[in-house]
Amino acid sequence: MSTHALRLAQQTVTDRLVESNRAYAAGFTDPGMDARPVLQVAIVACMDARIDLHAALGLELGDCHTVRNAGGVVTDDTIRSLTISQRALGTRSVALIHHTGCGLQTLTEDFRHELELEVGQRPAWAVEAFRDVDQDVRQSMQRVRTSPFLPYTDDVRGFVFDVTTGLLREIDPRA
Repeated sequence: MSTHALRLAQQTVTDRLVESNRAYAAGFTDPGMDARPVLQVAIVACMDARIDLHAALGLELGDCHTVRNAGGVVTDDTIRSLTISQRALGTRSVALIHHTGCGLQTLTEDFRHELELEVGQRPAWAVEAFRDVDQDVRQSMQRVRTSPFLPYTDDVRGFVFDVTTGLLREIDPRA
């Protein structure tokens, strides 16, 4: 095996990411933007690797703030990010995007109990598992709309992204 082939075989995924970043940085030009999103929108979405938010929504670099987590659920940390996004960085709209076939639909809060048994400490966070994706989007919209920390809650909309068609389906918060 050649030295190059041996090095590639021993390279971790993170090593490959760092190498790709070097190639990216070689052609990088400072776009001259600041942290304020041009479209004044924050998007909360699931971390699922099948969802390319920028491509799916026609977004460009600098258009939005993106907060991603397991399930795209609105947690205390999500509210923290949205509060900073609105109060310090000028966003006015919030779009919540869950998706079909989410892994959180296959888990329960027993996941926390199993972790506690395995590592000897109970996680401080909730799994936020759900069965009904539409209802979870409604719950997330409600959490955003009722947060005392968020001054802009008039334009909060929720969607389910279909991972097989790429289409968004808007969720009626009153249904």
